This record gives sequence, structure tokens and C-alpha cells, in this order.
Amino acid sequence: MALVSIYTVGRLNHSYDHPASREFYEMGYKVMRQASVSGHLIEEFSSDGVPFPEEAQGKGYSVLTLTVWKSLQSLYRFTYSGKHSQALRNRSRWMEPYQEKHLSYVVWWTEEVKDVSWEEAFKRYNYYIQHGPTPFAFDFKHAFDEKGETCMLK
Repeated sequence: MALVSIYTVGRLNHSYDHPASREFYEMGYKVMRQASVSGHLIEEFSSDGVPFPEEAQGKGYSVLTLTVWKSLQSLYRFTYSGKHSQALRNRSRWMEPYQEKHLSYVVWWTEEVKDVSWEEAFKRYNYYIQHGPTPFAFDFKHAFDEKGETCMLK
């Protein structure tokens, strides 16, 4: 059974200890708690000690996430509902606006959790930046199913 991974990258407007950033992390805790109890999140990788890739460098303070989900549909539904949807609506309070070419996330299929790593996430992200969406690395607007066929998410 294929699993789906998502890597997200963003930059906080303020230092990690700023009140607005603390509010972001409080919301993040609630989001991840909701994800954990959903039954669809399989793995969350810690970003502690992960060297920030070049694309995460900038004026702001980098925030990276890497998770594995049971299905593309469950990831999509989670992303646009509940606490995560609320966080997306408030993103501008915490995060720098995206530059024209900045991609905030990339999604890809994997067979096993052990095949997912930060190095793989950076590779998929950079591939998407260079080649656009393909079955190797894609986003929700240009999604592919586990067989590599384009699909629409609702």
C-alpha cells in the first residue's frame, strides 16, 4: 500500500521566541495533536538538528515539517479542515509572504516510512522547483495518484 509524504517549508516573520512565533507554535501543537488523533498520520519527523536547506534560508526564521500519511485524500482533507485550515487562514500573522518562485510544500508517494528522510524531502522539493509537478514530486493543484496518473482532489 502506497503512503504519501509531505514536506513543508516557511519562514517566520519574527524570531522563534517572539510572542507571535510562540502563538504559531501553540497552534502548531494543536494542529499536530489533531493530526495524531485523526488516525491518518503515520509519522512525523523531528526537524531538531536538521541543517536548513538553501531554499529555507532567508530573512525570516525557518520552519520545516515532514510527515507521512495513509492516503493523499486524507492528507488533503486534513490540510483544508479543522485546526490546520484555521492556521492557513492566519498564516500571514506568523509567516513571511511567499516569493514568486517559493514553494511552501511538496508531496510524493512512498512505499515505506523507512524510505522517507529529510534528505529525500529536500531532493523532492528541489526536483519540483526545477521540473514542476510530476509523479516524482507534486502539489495539491497538480496531483498524481500512486500509479502516476493525474488526479483531482476535493
